[in-house]
Amino acid sequence: MSIQSSREVILLAHGSGGRLGHELVEERFLPLLTNPALDKLDDSAILEAEGRLAFTTDSYVVNPLFFPGGDIGKLSVCGTVNDLSMSGARPLYLSLSLIIEEGFPLNELDRILRSIGAACQEAEVNIVTGDTKVVGRGQADRLYITTSGIGVVPPQVDISGANASVGDKVILSGTIGEHGIAITSQREGLQFSVPVQSDCAPLNRLVARMLEASPSIHCLRDPTRGGLASTLNELARQSQVGIAVEEDRIPVREEVTAACELLGFDPLHVANEGKLVAIVGPDDADAILARMKETRYGVDAAIIGEVSNRYPGKVLMKTKLGPSRIVDMLSGELLPRIC
Repeated sequence: MSIQSSREVILLAHGSGGRLGHELVEERFLPLLTNPALDKLDDSAILEAEGRLAFTTDSYVVNPLFFPGGDIGKLSVCGTVNDLSMSGARPLYLSLSLIIEEGFPLNELDRILRSIGAACQEAEVNIVTGDTKVVGRGQADRLYITTSGIGVVPPQVDISGANASVGDKVILSGTIGEHGIAITSQREGLQFSVPVQSDCAPLNRLVARMLEASPSIHCLRDPTRGGLASTLNELARQSQVGIAVEEDRIPVREEVTAACELLGFDPLHVANEGKLVAIVGPDDADAILARMKETRYGVDAAIIGEVSNRYPGKVLMKTKLGPSRIVDMLSGELLPRIC
């Protein structure tokens, strides 16, 4: 490797704790992620928060790293922000940990860091602490990211997968299946007449608007791996209720439907990264839905069903043809390394 090319990729020395590691942080991370807590570069961040705290952590191993509509950086921020938001929390602080394989191009790292910075700006959160490790060639698949997050839960909010009650309405925030199809098309080199982009997005502002309409939301969940079907089954089992949905009411873009038919996928099982399912009281449903439709990420929101006392722990869907069928969780791995 030439001297010039060695300066353009990650070296093992970048993870040694020495000069190259400090330069990596100071020249690449700080300019894009700067904030008072992070800029101190202490071993831990001193934070201010009052009230009940929500805390979550997740790791991201998506392949490929870049895909239509996003990349591993944007995904890592949005995924953790959304996990906090599903408890009704207002996300405040994130940690960022990277495991980078020796030889990873620095220009690609810069691109990912810019994406992380943009996602943090949109979600109004700060990266306040982090870590970088470098491993040898062949010891990781280019780049892995782990993020953790802290948020504050308003005192009147009590959201849990165990809170669904008979008569509640089920709201879906928008069209399903885009993330999984975008990853598959990029990974397999597939081209569709209408390109499918990932729906990767931070949902904290959407949730905040929903809570303005009613602080009494019972359940929130983002249907990521396993898709909408798995999420509805999780909620039905946690609350020990039945959930009845109507296929006609579930929004799916035509290009996603066509791609799923080609690939043999059920859109209900395909991953999403910018959608949520809400279970709310019947008296609050219309107000919450109207508030969702006023937002960028809720414009296609729809009431897709309701909670019933039939078939506790199961999901029943009325099909477009009329008969109903049980909707099961995803069995096996439809798309590995989707997030």
